[in-house]
Amino acid sequence: MTDLPQPLSQPSPMPEPEDAEYCGTLRVYVDASDVLRRIFHVHEIIPVAGSGVLTVLLPKWLPGYHAPQAPIELLAGLQFEASGKPLHWVRHPTEVHAFRIDVPDEVKQIEARFQFLSPTDSSQGRVVVSPDLLNLEWNCMVLYPAGFFSRGISVEARLTLPEGWLFATALPIADANSKMIRFETVGLDELVDSPLMAGRHYRCFKLDDQGVALNVFADEAYQLEATEDQIAPHRAVVEEADLLFGPRPFDRFEALLALSDEIGSIEVEHHRSCEIASIPGYFADWEGSFPRRDSFPHEYIHGWNGKHRRGADSWAPCFYQPIRNSLMWVYEGQTQYWDRVLSARSGLWTPDHALAALADTAATHDMQAGSRWRPMSDTTKDPIIAARSPLPWPSWQRSEDYYTEGALVWLDVDTRIREMSGDTRSLDDFARLFFGTDATQDAVTITYKFDDVVRTLTGLADFDWADFFIDKLHNTRADAPLAGLERGGYRLVYRDQPTDLWRAREKLSGVTSFIFSLGLSVSTDGKVQEVRWGSPAFDTALTSGAKLIGVDGQAFSPDALARAISNAGEGGEIRLLTQVGKHQREIMVECPGGHKYPHVEPISGARRRLDEILAPKRKKGGAAG
Repeated sequence: MTDLPQPLSQPSPMPEPEDAEYCGTLRVYVDASDVLRRIFHVHEIIPVAGSGVLTVLLPKWLPGYHAPQAPIELLAGLQFEASGKPLHWVRHPTEVHAFRIDVPDEVKQIEARFQFLSPTDSSQGRVVVSPDLLNLEWNCMVLYPAGFFSRGISVEARLTLPEGWLFATALPIADANSKMIRFETVGLDELVDSPLMAGRHYRCFKLDDQGVALNVFADEAYQLEATEDQIAPHRAVVEEADLLFGPRPFDRFEALLALSDEIGSIEVEHHRSCEIASIPGYFADWEGSFPRRDSFPHEYIHGWNGKHRRGADSWAPCFYQPIRNSLMWVYEGQTQYWDRVLSARSGLWTPDHALAALADTAATHDMQAGSRWRPMSDTTKDPIIAARSPLPWPSWQRSEDYYTEGALVWLDVDTRIREMSGDTRSLDDFARLFFGTDATQDAVTITYKFDDVVRTLTGLADFDWADFFIDKLHNTRADAPLAGLERGGYRLVYRDQPTDLWRAREKLSGVTSFIFSLGLSVSTDGKVQEVRWGSPAFDTALTSGAKLIGVDGQAFSPDALARAISNAGEGGEIRLLTQVGKHQREIMVECPGGHKYPHVEPISGARRRLDEILAPKRKKGGAAG
């Protein structure tokens, strides 16, 4: 009888990192001038302590992404040498971000050369370079030695940009001229946490006199023409954050904002900066772009919540050890709550915009079928499970719901504290106590655990917060956690007309949503973007990816479908001609009662705490457009 197979021994794991200084400073030279081919050329000098096997890695587990996001497939042309002689390298058999090199005797340093082949099309990944601007992330530009905490590896970086380009970054600059930028030596953790934007068209807006700046890059110069009325609410975000959290855990902050349809969208937080790639009309179409204005408050808040204070299992000593994210409902959920609040307090949004955003969130979770089988706590694993890839049934599978459902839970907490304290305390007090800092904690991460959150809240209101969160986080449910909305003086209702926020989002996205009536959303060309699980559209076996060709005997258009819903009446049906691949099919979709769009309305006689929460704290507020 043939012997059954037996497993081979596993390859050696990565070494446990030591909290010690590496033997020398890494020197990294990046040439980013090839913007037409979108190729970054990297030359790196790595000191070595002696002969033997050296393992170097491309950073993999990145805190702001909550997942292993290093695009190792885009690293190419890798070569190592020592004293002018080539060195052989071998990729680790299971840890594909790691490379092993045999270092000869009497060698003090080795050199590495490679290219980062940034995507030339969105099908290959996020586009980060165009002929007019670029977004450089150092985690794609550096190989680092295994076995050490990231903070113990010092790096000196130099950068060449296209001639005449301007740049912005939080990385401290030692010297800059027309040919090369030399940065001060910093720890690897700080380097990776300090992205850079550069481009032909650039403008810097100072948001205060303490080092907070909004650095704007754009595809075209006219897109930078912001008025004082447009910049003022961004300044107010800074002021409102100070009033909310207290002293800043950073000595400077460079918000990097790209206004472009040439590079891919991004919103990522860092200790002293943030990366945001938004729409070209952010300023030029100020009235129409307001749904995108909450990006800056969200990433700025992360300076306190996420970067300064972070859940203990979301921090790792190096970039090859996994993070676990069990407290993302604090890191992102409370940040999501505060970004809506600060958008309103600053004037980037009107209070009605913020209430409309809350209505959308409440309605989404009110009809979120997936919460019947998957608890919110499990969605904290979703950055690792799905990495924000498209899903066939998102309302059933769930995605990173710790953001939005987490925000509803924190509204519950805020209004509960207010009610229990006779409206003398609030979640604002928690923010200052929990995320606050002092002048000695500049850009330092301080971790926390579940019990720390509970202890701080108990000091504000005597309540069984542990049991409260265990229920909200770990139990499945058939409805949304809307107690905070109602305690805030509002209830969720559905009407036959959308909010201004809903209309603006549809215009920006090119997707018309009938998700709460028929249960589908569809783009202008008829492609179905989503079908809600258990909806009338779901009952007909319609799926995302299908194409709508006809509506009640007429050619499809979003307007034609909207008219058909209006005309169908209670219990009527709409005839849709659909196509999937080569196959066409006519379906009859029940219309349960005309259009349904979420709104919130005041509860008669109730204290409108939400209005108090959204009101500015500073003496003079900016006006929203």
